[in-house]
Amino acid sequence: MYREYYRLREDPFNITPDPRFLYLTPHHQEAMNHLLFGIRQRKGFICLTGEVGAGKTTLCRALLNQLDSQFHTALILNPMLTETQLLRAAVAEFGIQSPRCDRLGYMGLLNDWLLKVNGEGHDAVLIIDEAQDMPDKTLEMTRLLSNLETMSQKLLQIVFVGQPELRERLARGKFRQLAQRVTVRYHLTNMTREQTREYVEHRLRVAAGESANPGDSPVRFDDRALEEVFRHSSGTPRLVNAICDKSLLAGFVHRTSLIDRNLVRLAVDDLKEAG
Repeated sequence: MYREYYRLREDPFNITPDPRFLYLTPHHQEAMNHLLFGIRQRKGFICLTGEVGAGKTTLCRALLNQLDSQFHTALILNPMLTETQLLRAAVAEFGIQSPRCDRLGYMGLLNDWLLKVNGEGHDAVLIIDEAQDMPDKTLEMTRLLSNLETMSQKLLQIVFVGQPELRERLARGKFRQLAQRVTVRYHLTNMTREQTREYVEHRLRVAAGESANPGDSPVRFDDRALEEVFRHSSGTPRLVNAICDKSLLAGFVHRTSLIDRNLVRLAVDDLKEAG
């Protein structure tokens, strides 16, 4: 609705995880480095955690763009699966042609394919988003997947992505064997006040066009507005997006390209009313 008014090519604060809009804070860059290190060094299990809306899924999308054709990747977005369903989903995501099988059949197919990929000098990476929601038996199944290996290396790198509850689950005694295999871990924190400002300005620049200069944006948030955004979002990217999107709508209604604190407060009140 407001895009034409502000002369923006795209919606700057869409909540879908688009890697083109990714703003790497030092913490996000460090998280990316941990992921890339674990995958390239074939560490087996890697675990990325963070609060709701911290940017984990967007980071994973960007990670996929960082991995070249040497890596075969599979992304599981719905982890609430049985053991057999998880195997079936992994086989499908890797593009392995197969008839419907039982658990043992899928495991055999996956093992044969991984040996073939490894023989070609390639790697396979399975990313499981929202991993804190995995049923216990399915989570345990991932440990069995990590047993697929040659004499010298793991055939499959598994990346867990989840909320802090995932760390709590892995710390339980029943998952101690799995937890011991997670050798690369990183917990993603929220943005600082300054990083929130840079994040907002970055997304506005991308939405205006990659060639736009920082001072050329057709719309901007003043300092007090950005302070208000941070106060109500605590630097959580998803909340920043929601507040800024509503603030731009408020600016459109009031026919102004300068978003001030009052417009941000209107946006926050509107979001609170909507639940």
